[in-house]
Amino acid sequence: MFKYYLGCDVSKGYSDFQFIDKKKQKVGGSFQLDDTHTGHAALYARLKYFFKEHPGVQLHIALESTGGYERNWYASLVKFQSSLPIKVAILNPAQVKSNNDVGHKVTTDAISAYGVAAYMVAHPEKVNFNSQDYFASPKRHWKFLRMLTRQKTQLFNLLESELYMVFPDILTFCKDGYPQWVMKLLKLYPTAARLSRARVSKVAQIPYVNEQRAIELIQEAKQSVACVGDELAEELVRSLVAQIQQFEQQIKLHTQRLKHELNMPEIELLKTFIGIGDYSAIGLMIEIQSIHRFKRSQNLASFFGVHPAFRQSGDGISGFRMSKQGRKEPRRLLFLIAFSASTSNPVIRQHYQMHLAKGMCSMAALGACMHKITRIIFGMLKNNTPFNPAIDQMNRQRQKTRGEKKLSTAQIERIQTFDKTAPISRRQNKKRKEQERLSQKANGIMNGIGCSAPEEINENSSKIANDLTGNVRCDE
Repeated sequence: MFKYYLGCDVSKGYSDFQFIDKKKQKVGGSFQLDDTHTGHAALYARLKYFFKEHPGVQLHIALESTGGYERNWYASLVKFQSSLPIKVAILNPAQVKSNNDVGHKVTTDAISAYGVAAYMVAHPEKVNFNSQDYFASPKRHWKFLRMLTRQKTQLFNLLESELYMVFPDILTFCKDGYPQWVMKLLKLYPTAARLSRARVSKVAQIPYVNEQRAIELIQEAKQSVACVGDELAEELVRSLVAQIQQFEQQIKLHTQRLKHELNMPEIELLKTFIGIGDYSAIGLMIEIQSIHRFKRSQNLASFFGVHPAFRQSGDGISGFRMSKQGRKEPRRLLFLIAFSASTSNPVIRQHYQMHLAKGMCSMAALGACMHKITRIIFGMLKNNTPFNPAIDQMNRQRQKTRGEKKLSTAQIERIQTFDKTAPISRRQNKKRKEQERLSQKANGIMNGIGCSAPEEINENSSKIANDLTGNVRCDE
């Protein structure tokens, strides 16, 4: 059956379309339709007219993923399949962009639509038609949950800056987050001036605040260096605390709803790892979707962008760094998990301290922990087994018996001697001088220059040398 292709470049409120054949030749001109009932009806009419002109063919249609704007068009095209011989797919825009070699200096929506269609012709094995996105609804819910989390963090930052002026002494209890008793205390006594006039018995009624702590808090409030304590500051602190508590309730509620909506046993499996909670487990599964998409742990690490990549430049420092390719949201989740597990999980804490002992900075050591956590997650999901430190220890022993693989880097062949007149940088000039010095030293050793004489000389050889010397002197 002869195949044609239709590329759709989706924008907010409209979309551009372009038909091509298997030779990437355009079939007719591009056209644009609005994302309305009239526009979708016009698309159906245009498809019927196309099959009337080209009977007995099959049409492959693809849309770029554009953050949800493509969902309406995709739903309509799926409905059209009941009466038209079409297949529909949603493509990764990054892959389409890397393949879009049209060569136009100016990129328009019509050219982008052609690029979507051309990608289907060039890479048919990578196009998954008629795949139902099970995670479409959870993704939208997860996006809203992330927004709530970011807004809560902004409110916490604003509260901290305000407390530094109205009640700086309370910040000593908030180094690892804001405890609930601190939030309740601030709701009743938002400033140091207000707490200094409070009764001990009243403050001691707050949960986790005994009488001794209440006395200490009131005494510190009386000696506080706070520079602000008016009613406006009190109202601002109370409002911030109330907003934060409301956001926390919303986040907890939507996390439970999202967990119920997904209903995946993998979430409970991930939570067996010390450092992963409901929020992190849900986020990881929405990103991973199915562990069977990845053949090895290296593929999952590359998907998260935590795999090491070797970088080298002529004047810069070379070495392995985290690639940070792909989406940043899974890396953010892995960082939060690694940050928590570096103190609470014995396996990750040992791994973190080992890299610190090697001279790594704390952030680089956390990056190494992120990569290790990725491998552990892959093993847990692939084998459907909960987290077990003994398995990690067994794998480490197995790796030691195999021996560490040494990375061999190919030396760059220098077919020209260093030219001193080359316009190079000072760092490169210094590097070349060092290479010349080492090269001269190596040549000198090979030619015997600089070799030390033997410490002990054979007595017979010494006598022979003396005789020879004497004979020569007599002859002279």
